[in-house]
Amino acid sequence: MADRTAPNCHLRLEWVYGYRGHQCRNNLYYTAAKEIVYFVAGVGVVYNTREHKQKFYLGHNDDIISLALHPERVLVATGQVGKEPYICVWDSYTVQTVSILKDMHTHGIACLAFDLDGQCLVSVGLDSKNTICVWDWRQGKVLAAAPGHTDRIFDISWDLYQQSKLVSCGVKHIKFWSLCGNALTPKRGVFGKTGDLQTILCLACAKDEITYSGALNGDIYVWKGISLIRTVQGAHGSGIFSMNACEEGFATGGRDGCIRLWDLNFKPITVIDLRETDQGYKGLSVRSVCWRGDHILVGTQDSEIFEVVVHDRTKPFLIMQGHCEGELWALAVHPTKPLAMTGSDDRSVRIWSLVDHALIARCNMEEPIRCAAVSTDGIHLALGMKDGSFTVLRVRDMTEVVHIKDRKEAIHELKYSPDGAHLAVGSNDNSVDIYGVVQRYKKVGECVGSSSFITHMDWSTDSKYLQTNDGNGRRLFYRMPSGKEVTNREELKLVQWSSWTCVLGPEVNGIWPKYSDINDINSVDANFNSQVLVTADDYGLVKLFRYPCVRKGAKFKKYLGHSAHITNVRWSHDYQWVITIGGADHSVFQWKFVPERKSKETLHIAPQETLVDSHSEESDSDQSDVPEMDSEIEQETQLTYRRQVYKEDLPQLKEQCKEKHRAMAMKKRERAPASGLRLHFIHGYRGYDCRSNLFYTQTGEIVYHVAAVGVVYNRQQNTQRFYLGHDDDILCLAIHPVKDYVATGQVGRDSSIHVWETEFLKPLSVLKGFHQFGVCALDFSADGKRLASVGLDDNHTIVLWEWRKGEKLSTIRGSKDKIFVIKINPYMPDKLITAGVKHMKFWHRAGGGLIGKKGSMGKTETMMSAVYGWTEEMVFSGTCAGDICIWRDMFLVKTVKAHDGPVFSMHALEKGFVTGGKDGIVALWDDTFERCLKTYAIKRAVLAPGSKGLLLEDNPSIRAISLGHGHILVGTKNGEILEVDKNGPITLLVQGHMEGEVWGLATHPHLPLCATVSDDKTLRIWDLSPSHCMLAVRKLKKGGRCCCFSPDGKALAVGLNDGSFLIVNADTLEDLYNGNYLAVASGDSFVDIYNVMSSKRVGVCKGSMNYITHLDWDKRGKLLQVNTSAKEQLFFEAPRGKKQTIPATEVDKIDWSTWTCVLGSSCEGIWPVVSEVTEVTSACLSNDRKLLATGDDLGYVKLFKHPVKGKYAKFKRYMAHSTHVTNVRWSHDDSLLASVGGSDTCLMIWSHETEGCREARQCDSEESDIESEDDGGYDSDVTRENEIIYVIKALSTNMRPMTGVKPHLQQKEPSVDERPPVSRAPPMPEKLQTNNVGKKKRPIEDLVLELVFGYRGNDCRNNVHYLNEGADIIYHTASVGVVLNLTTACQSFYLEHSDDILCLTINQHPKFPNVVATGQVATSPSIHVWEAMNKQTLSVLRCHHSRGVCSVSFSATGKLLLSVGLDPQHTLTIWKWQEGAKVACRAGHTQRIFVAEFRPDSDTQFVSVGIKHVRFWTLAGRALLSKKGVLSSIEDARMQTMLSVAFGANNLTFTGTISGDVCVWKEHILVRIVAKAHTGPVFTMYTTLRDGLIVTGGKERPSKEGGALKLWDQELKRCRGFRLETGQIIDCVRSVCRGKGKILVGTRNAEIIEVGEKNAACNILVNGHMDGPIWGLGAHPTRDVFLSAAEDGTVRLWDISERKMLNKVNLGHPARAVSYSPEGDMVAIGMKNGEFIILLVSSLKIWGKKRDRRSAIQDIRFSPDSHFLAVGSSENAVDFYDLTLGPQLNRINCCRDIPSFVMQMDFSADSCYVQLSTGAYKRVVYEVPSGKQVTEQAVIDRITWATWTSVLGDEVVGIWSRNTDKADVTCACVSHSGLNIVTGDDFGMVKLFDFPCTEKFAKHKRFLGHSAHLTNIRFTNGDRFVVSAGGDDRRCLICCHYVPHTQNYKI
Repeated sequence: MADRTAPNCHLRLEWVYGYRGHQCRNNLYYTAAKEIVYFVAGVGVVYNTREHKQKFYLGHNDDIISLALHPERVLVATGQVGKEPYICVWDSYTVQTVSILKDMHTHGIACLAFDLDGQCLVSVGLDSKNTICVWDWRQGKVLAAAPGHTDRIFDISWDLYQQSKLVSCGVKHIKFWSLCGNALTPKRGVFGKTGDLQTILCLACAKDEITYSGALNGDIYVWKGISLIRTVQGAHGSGIFSMNACEEGFATGGRDGCIRLWDLNFKPITVIDLRETDQGYKGLSVRSVCWRGDHILVGTQDSEIFEVVVHDRTKPFLIMQGHCEGELWALAVHPTKPLAMTGSDDRSVRIWSLVDHALIARCNMEEPIRCAAVSTDGIHLALGMKDGSFTVLRVRDMTEVVHIKDRKEAIHELKYSPDGAHLAVGSNDNSVDIYGVVQRYKKVGECVGSSSFITHMDWSTDSKYLQTNDGNGRRLFYRMPSGKEVTNREELKLVQWSSWTCVLGPEVNGIWPKYSDINDINSVDANFNSQVLVTADDYGLVKLFRYPCVRKGAKFKKYLGHSAHITNVRWSHDYQWVITIGGADHSVFQWKFVPERKSKETLHIAPQETLVDSHSEESDSDQSDVPEMDSEIEQETQLTYRRQVYKEDLPQLKEQCKEKHRAMAMKKRERAPASGLRLHFIHGYRGYDCRSNLFYTQTGEIVYHVAAVGVVYNRQQNTQRFYLGHDDDILCLAIHPVKDYVATGQVGRDSSIHVWETEFLKPLSVLKGFHQFGVCALDFSADGKRLASVGLDDNHTIVLWEWRKGEKLSTIRGSKDKIFVIKINPYMPDKLITAGVKHMKFWHRAGGGLIGKKGSMGKTETMMSAVYGWTEEMVFSGTCAGDICIWRDMFLVKTVKAHDGPVFSMHALEKGFVTGGKDGIVALWDDTFERCLKTYAIKRAVLAPGSKGLLLEDNPSIRAISLGHGHILVGTKNGEILEVDKNGPITLLVQGHMEGEVWGLATHPHLPLCATVSDDKTLRIWDLSPSHCMLAVRKLKKGGRCCCFSPDGKALAVGLNDGSFLIVNADTLEDLYNGNYLAVASGDSFVDIYNVMSSKRVGVCKGSMNYITHLDWDKRGKLLQVNTSAKEQLFFEAPRGKKQTIPATEVDKIDWSTWTCVLGSSCEGIWPVVSEVTEVTSACLSNDRKLLATGDDLGYVKLFKHPVKGKYAKFKRYMAHSTHVTNVRWSHDDSLLASVGGSDTCLMIWSHETEGCREARQCDSEESDIESEDDGGYDSDVTRENEIIYVIKALSTNMRPMTGVKPHLQQKEPSVDERPPVSRAPPMPEKLQTNNVGKKKRPIEDLVLELVFGYRGNDCRNNVHYLNEGADIIYHTASVGVVLNLTTACQSFYLEHSDDILCLTINQHPKFPNVVATGQVATSPSIHVWEAMNKQTLSVLRCHHSRGVCSVSFSATGKLLLSVGLDPQHTLTIWKWQEGAKVACRAGHTQRIFVAEFRPDSDTQFVSVGIKHVRFWTLAGRALLSKKGVLSSIEDARMQTMLSVAFGANNLTFTGTISGDVCVWKEHILVRIVAKAHTGPVFTMYTTLRDGLIVTGGKERPSKEGGALKLWDQELKRCRGFRLETGQIIDCVRSVCRGKGKILVGTRNAEIIEVGEKNAACNILVNGHMDGPIWGLGAHPTRDVFLSAAEDGTVRLWDISERKMLNKVNLGHPARAVSYSPEGDMVAIGMKNGEFIILLVSSLKIWGKKRDRRSAIQDIRFSPDSHFLAVGSSENAVDFYDLTLGPQLNRINCCRDIPSFVMQMDFSADSCYVQLSTGAYKRVVYEVPSGKQVTEQAVIDRITWATWTSVLGDEVVGIWSRNTDKADVTCACVSHSGLNIVTGDDFGMVKLFDFPCTEKFAKHKRFLGHSAHLTNIRFTNGDRFVVSAGGDDRRCLICCHYVPHTQNYKI
């Protein structure tokens, strides 16, 4: 039989001809060693020109398309294409991988660049968003990622002169990026008028923010900052593809074939035109340049590399050439010389010398070449063309011999016959033509027979036969030279073939995988001498097979290098080399063939990383050489840990069920019971599918796991302690080298690993997010810092963690087969091994990835265990056949027979090893496995007397071994833990059932005993008293499902799986009979009643529809209660089994002997909300009838108060079992509860703790499935805050209900009397009367923010703080952070937010003075961390909180920041803000969280409060663990809505509630309630760090004792109240902060007040409008004061120079408009209810008021001559009043037919006209006071207006922008000088235009700061300031300085 192993010889890549010039740029550099680095296909090449040698980097698996050189010029980064592309950073000297960066990009990696110091790498993806990623490449970590651009990006570069700035360019854009925190923020380059917007191809950065870039048209664009400042025209004739910066200056290369050198200031030095040089040619195009010293490297589009020496620049050296565009198909080798000929679609044929590695001849043809052949004498070269012709050349001088065209379609293959007489030519026309060589290639025959194109041909050695392959996969034979088909196969039997290049035929069957498409192997060639076959396929693999290779799926060795399809492969004439050519990569690879005898010697050369010698998974032969699997391993590999429902799914399931239970929730639900359970002891150990999971701790206790519990067992005291952090089966356990920490991994949808300490059982870190379905192996590194884990997903993902930080260091797909063990090398923590089914792999870490090599063993064995030996390269592994394999590095040195059957566990000692196997023997070995020192057999005979139980069988399979404390610890498959003394006696410590489900459980009626029966075919009796041991065991014939003690406890009945039952003696477990009646229920829906004395069946209970699940007797023994799986509750009478119907009320009165049923009115409350997915499997009522315990399918044990009436009762719930709890039973005295788990095989004993003795322990959890709705409490402010929907500005919609067509979309009607250009008519009057402005009129250049009036208090909290020891305060309003200096009253601003700020906090750690964090509204919002004094942004954190960030808090050290989102899950995130790294993230609560704050002394603990919610969180590694607050300790405490939080010493937490109480918590348990700390909600609390005093602020009426502000002592026992003298009826404090002797208060009414602690004096620092938009704005005609009118019913007078509010008038109704009279002595105010008022300014007395309209007054105006008052309203009307007639204000006229409501009004300068802008986007003009409409355009054009505030009209059409489809320009105002107009819009932008502004989409400057919707904007007198009023931010009156051309105000 043919040998089916892979051949022993191998190939080594020796040379690559070619360079990738197409579709790539900037990919050619000098390294530090003056070698040249570039890439071709999937290979990185380092070429030494002096020695003419190449080295190859083979770490990629697809085409490389980008390359960057590290600044030190040794390391190289390359990026590839592919579905999951990755970046490799490798060393150009050793060509080994240094780091792998993966999992971020898709499609491919287009560009790469290192930063100046080489620490960071930036990459750009080819995905649709062109994602940009910044990497810490050594760690393989992403520092920041952002979508790059919508179109392709061609180049990216770090600014080498400015830290963390980047520039990217591409199709029609250039972007300037800054990296801050984890955010990459782009600014688009402004092309302006300096240059055309066009595609930028390359760039280089220089000093002083200068960037040079090369454009598509050949110009160089020079940028300063983000603006284009100049262009260098015509630097190249067309596109500039490459730009390279070096010490001397810059080099550019273009499509015109020129290289230009420039000095550092971009002045031209010289130009080198390569097309003009000797080697040049027309169409040469430069793709890459690199200038170092006097050498320039040039890479061209056509795959050449030139080296130019600057001083001799006319003679470039051509140092590398290759084929260019089109595919490369033709390959032939010379029959006698080491030459290869190739021909390509680029129409060239080239001859390469295989010895000199050089191109020696080249000739261009007329047509693309598809195949080639050399005649046997080596004189002629035949070339087949794509057009169906073929040409023959002389090899010597490349002259043409003949050119023949007989076919229309491409020639695919031609071959000379061995005797040199004929040439066979196969074409796409399905035929082969035969030509006679000597007859000058006359056609002598034709082979017709194929139905498809010809692909391969071979001649026989005697030249009499030809075999062909065609595209249909048929193999045909022809007689030569006639071409007759041979149909009789007999005559072919003896034919010998001179070559074998066919892919079909018996000799090459084995090259095809078992299931494969016929066309994916393109070419083969056989080496008859060495009996090897080489193949080339579509996947870029070169494979070596044995020849002949007959059976399908033969083994092979494979070599990567070509990325995509390899079109042809040939051996050289002397079989020294293999030549392969790549189709799309245009490259020619030359491989050295290393025959068998030599390959032994070469093994010691480090094998190249990915030249995988494959006994590979791909070679899928029927593995006859693999031993059959051991049954136990077989079982284990088939176990699946998938679950229908994971515990992670519960919250969603509950949410889905919420709706239907809303109604229920209103009813009063039963309280949870007062007493609780505590896990006391577990009988069981998980051995049947886990290994090496049993260890000694530091203190000599024993740690192991079972079900979902980590157990620490003290063998002296026989007690157990439990780690209960997991919620599903634990599958593996590893111990830290110091033996005090343990890591455990569990099953789960996103399964987690917990690292916990064994003393206090607290979690230190929880690792999750990378493993699906479960974690099956773990190992700590020797220094204890790292942890390796393996997942249960299909690829068995391996993750290496830095566990304390919770950071993933590296991941990789481990293997398709199951991995059993992972071990980290104790000497080199970057290396690890994995062992498992049919493999052993050796890994080392490279950045974010791991590189793995298979161990080379003869045959593939399954490994069960592995350890490292005494040096770093020694590894020992145990196989499934009982051998120990000894490895050095990755080579198998020898094997030693150790056990019969698999070696499941091994352990390394200081001197030697210990192993354990399936044969039940423990063996001790010396340190080389030379000899076995001692063996211990595990037998009953040697069991020591102190054992806690009995061995079930001799020699149980050993699954875990560990040494320590003079003993050997052994865990068996049967669930026993044994301790073996070195002298031989064995003590059994713990045991449980074996594999199989445990269902039967019964407790003894008057002794502390219980019995269990399981599918493992055993019946066991356990002692519940202190000895905790198994007293008796009996093996049964069948598995059992139930058992029951007789009432006197002497007999025990057992029901078996086959329907039979036994009755046995309860002490000895021998068969016996006694008692009265016994009821037996079966799976076939019957209950049989037996008389126990006669063991006869006396009755049958029929009538149930489904199998029986539960039954109970009454005390008299007359009545049976039965539950079925169809949820029926039935009653039968004994002994005959008659069915009874009993009303529900009576059932409760019956005295039941036991209650284990789960149906009925007395236990309806035990069924959970999510009962569709989980069944309650069992229940048991305590003997005192007070408590009902239940077990369910999710592994919970729950305790209810009995009777459990009403649905969804409250309960206490305990988690320890992993999956379903099959049974629960109380002991006879209710002191213990026993529960058994189905598949986790364990029996758990819980002690029952009554109220008195119970301290509040951690495992006490109180959970009810649904919150009751009634008890959150209510307060209007809280409800409003909870219901606000924050809309981002960009989605703003109209503030006013507008209709009609927007102005910039209206068609303009041509006016009738367009004036002729020269006219005698008088000149047009001014558009605007320009009054009170100095002589020179200057346009305004810019605005600077000067003052903000207002503070956001109505829906934000804790957002006012002191800075600098109380010298400054900081707060926010709209999107502005404001710092106010209290001495100068100067404001300074932080303006980087793009939308409203919602929260603000300061860092209290002295290391970070004045560091502030603010969070904003946005679809993907960011948090800014900034320095308050200089307004520097320190970090920007882009978050996943959609909608916005509502709370931020710094940790105690100031290094961490906690943020809370407004997204539906109310996510909590913790950041390392300085690095911008996200540490942890978790959904917080289903309802709104208001505040989350770190404990002031902690970096790991914080508390979150919100709607009916308080949770206490711990950060463990990268995971957030939380506990709900437990209320049960205080009678009648209920969960209210919590609003604020403060902290005290000794783990005290205070939370303020909606009812005004403050709850005091110790850890997470409520210990006290401070009743009515405030009369209304406690909105804010502040903990003073220096003295621990606590300030609270709430909502209440001011009284003598004080009011809404109180100062408390540290324990919240005594307090002092303060009055806020605001004059409000109710004070509502939203923010407090305490400084030195002062308290700072922010109120809901937008005031900020400073209160003195000693004298309680109040000082109002900031005022603002409270509610509703500010609509009206009026500037005083002569002074710098202005009025604002708002919906809060006040009009306020503000002074700009004094920076404060001078006065306010309460009107009692919302105000809408306000205006000064021209003299400034009167004020008119329009109200929302249609009334208007006129006040006298001097006395603030009302001069007159009137109400003629019912709807809101939109604008109100005095005429310039003070004669008339115009009032515009929403009733589409303007009323005129004559003021000269006195204060009775009679209406004299009104304007009619206004198309819609009035928005703005302006009088003409002569008071004769008024213009209105209306809600229909129409501007109309009326006469005053007649109210007639003016329609003639000519008249309107001649009017001079006194003011202009209209947003409509031709003069201002340019203020409307393109993207106002939903939102509008809402207000405008023209300056008094008439040269500028400012506008405000629905997006919250203020814009400055020139006036008039008649062109559409006019240029402007924009200013941000407001939230959405500006309502009004005005210039003050003299145009010194602009005042704008915000709608949404209600209180933001922003005064901007106008900076005119000349004078600059210093601000």
